[in-house]
Amino acid sequence: MGSGTLGNIYTYHAPQGTQTSRYERVRGAAHQYAELIDMLCPSSHERDVAHDRLREVVMWANAAIAVNE
Repeated sequence: MGSGTLGNIYTYHAPQGTQTSRYERVRGAAHQYAELIDMLCPSSHERDVAHDRLREVVMWANAAIAVNE
């Protein structure tokens, strides 16, 4: 991984253009899916893991928006 790439990853990226609304759309869709998980899945370790992974999805999707534009 080149130093230019590391510099981009470990730098604050202020939202610009439509990024903020896209972050919100990603979080909103994940929230709806989280509600579906709670509705359909019994309380369990597996359901907790599903929520953890969904939080990861949101983080990585928003990082893709922030870091690559």
